Amino acid sequence: MNIKVFNIRLEKEFFQSDQDRMNQFLDSVEVKLASTNFVTSGSKDFWSATVLYLPKLRKQDKRDSRIAEDDLSSSQLKTFNSLRQWRNDLATQLNWSPFRICHNAHLVAIAKSKPKNLKELQEIPGFGKGKIEKYGEEIISILNAL
Repeated sequence: MNIKVFNIRLEKEFFQSDQDRMNQFLDSVEVKLASTNFVTSGSKDFWSATVLYLPKLRKQDKRDSRIAEDDLSSSQLKTFNSLRQWRNDLATQLNWSPFRICHNAHLVAIAKSKPKNLKELQEIPGFGKGKIEKYGEEIISILNAL
């Protein structure tokens, strides 16, 4: 996580350029948290903005970093197909699109790493606390049954 602080001066000659500089930066990163404060220093007042951020991945970078189904061994492909069938069945029951439960890329990552418990499952990108609570036990059960 990175941090950057911007000072937006209130004088007309600086205000717009300071604001444009901050907006250009915000468009180039993934903002995780932002905080603003009005600072009075006696002689000059200004807005201070603190931004916690991560570098933004280009779409191509995300695509290139995904693990494809083609990269799976035959046993991993069997695991992937079992997970996909579980996901599709659950999506049908809930009347949802399958991707709302889990993307294929996540299933491929699970099939490759074969987590043995919820803690290992949580290490897979895309599996946060919410997904673990909703689907974690079922996924681990499927993996243990194979």
